Amino acid sequence: MPIDPQIEILLRQLAAEGGPAPESRTVAENRAAGRAFAALAGAAEPVADVLDTTVPAGDREIPIRIYRPVTEPDAGPLPVTLYFHGGGWVFGDLDTQDHIARTVADRSGTIVVSVDYRLAPEHRFPAATDDAYAALTWVADNAAGFGGDGERIAVFGESAGGNLAATLAQEALRRGGPCITLQVLAYPALDRFDDSPSMYEYTTGPILSRSYLEWFWGAYLGSPDQGADPRVSPGRYDKLAGLPPAVIATAEHDPLRDQADLYAHKLAEAGVPVQHFPVKGAVHGFLSFTGSVQLSRTVLNQLSGTVAEAFN
Repeated sequence: MPIDPQIEILLRQLAAEGGPAPESRTVAENRAAGRAFAALAGAAEPVADVLDTTVPAGDREIPIRIYRPVTEPDAGPLPVTLYFHGGGWVFGDLDTQDHIARTVADRSGTIVVSVDYRLAPEHRFPAATDDAYAALTWVADNAAGFGGDGERIAVFGESAGGNLAATLAQEALRRGGPCITLQVLAYPALDRFDDSPSMYEYTTGPILSRSYLEWFWGAYLGSPDQGADPRVSPGRYDKLAGLPPAVIATAEHDPLRDQADLYAHKLAEAGVPVQHFPVKGAVHGFLSFTGSVQLSRTVLNQLSGTVAEAFN
C-alpha cells in the first residue's frame, strides 16, 4: 500500500530541507542529523522517575538511563526492559530515543534501562555487542537496587538496536544466561549479506537507502569477513531453538523488511513463539515520528503492550 499519509507529509518536509545525501555526510554531520530527528517525537511522556547512571564494564563505564513507570506504591519489584536505540551503530544516544523508552515504561509497566553503548567508527564491532551483554549481566545482578526483578528481563531494540537485541538474545543462550523473557525487534538489521527483494525495491529509501546502509556497515565493521559473525548477522544464525519469544515489527517501505520477515519465519520453524507485525505504509525508523504520526504512536503502544503481556 502507499506510504501512510502523515508519514508522507513528514517525508516531504524533510526533503524540503535539502542537504547532501546522508551517505556523503561526515560522521559528525550524520550524528547531528540524528539528534535533530529527536524533535519529531513530540512532547516527552511523563514517567515516575528517571535516573542517569553507569554500568561498570572492566576499565570503562557504560552510561545508562533508568525509567521507572507510574505504579502503585506497593507494586513490588518490576520487570525490566533493556532498550537499545537505533542509529546504524554510528549515532544515537540516551536522548535521541528518549520518547521510546518513556512510552515503553509507561505502557508496559516495566522499568526501562536505556543503554548508551559505544559507537562506531571510534569503537567498531564488537564494542556495541560487548556493551549490550555487559548491561544485561549488570541488570540481572543489580536490578533489585533500582526496584527491578533481575529474573524478568525483556530486550527491545530498533534498527541497529534491534540487531543488538537479537544478538543479545542469542548470546545469552550461547553463554547460558542471563535469562531473557522476551525480545522485541523493530525493523532490525539482521543480515550483512542480505540480497532479498526489498533491498532492491527500496534501494533508494525512503529514510534508509541501500547506499546509506553500506555507509553504516563500513563504519561499524573492521573487515568484510566480520559480516558472517552471528553477532553481526544474527539472522544468519541457525541454532535458534530455545531462544526467548520474539516480537518483530517490520516496515513495508524498508530495505530491511525481508530479512526481518525471514528471521520471524526461521524462529517459528525452530519452535520459538513469534508475534510478527508487518506495518503497512510505514518506513524505516517510523517509531521516531510519534509527534505527528498516529501510526507510529499506535505501533509503539502495541509493541509496549506485548512487553506487558509477557510478564502478566
